Amino acid sequence: MPNKTPPLIPPTKDYRKLYSYRKSVAIFDITYYFCQTYLRRGDRTVDQMVQAARSGKQNITEGSAAANTSKETEIKLINVAKASLLELHEDYLDFLRTRNLRLWEDGSVEQLKMRELARTYNDSAFYMDIVSTRPPETIANIAICLLKQTDYLLAKHLQKLSEQFLTDGGFRERMAKMRLDQRQNKT
Repeated sequence: MPNKTPPLIPPTKDYRKLYSYRKSVAIFDITYYFCQTYLRRGDRTVDQMVQAARSGKQNITEGSAAANTSKETEIKLINVAKASLLELHEDYLDFLRTRNLRLWEDGSVEQLKMRELARTYNDSAFYMDIVSTRPPETIANIAICLLKQTDYLLAKHLQKLSEQFLTDGGFRERMAKMRLDQRQNKT
């Protein structure tokens, strides 16, 4: 019976199934709509917010794509996604503060309802139906709730990746082990 060796490069996992990715798509779509609808064209904040939202989403994609050959790159890019979305969170807070608009308080009816919705729904179309009929203050608060949940999910993802790295090692270690196993099997 031949020894079944796992492949050097395992199959790529589908990042589109990650809740953090799916929420980041919703965050990007909401942010794009928000900036195009409520911020002045030419305002540098528009580019910054859209780019931060895009960076969050794209770095989850790129980190997941790099996962099979570099745990280090995966961890770094997931962390960049987290940092980009935290930057966007600050932009939404600034929007509310500078316009003297209400930030939903912890435990407020609105925040609790939105947190529950965000735990249940991960698709962008659901949120776009909501934000298309809401004022900018509400949209900013919806985005903030989604950003907080996504930050939590990415923190958990990073913790899991770190634990996996400590347990399983990285690609170079797997390569070296497979090469040594191959040599031992030939003798």
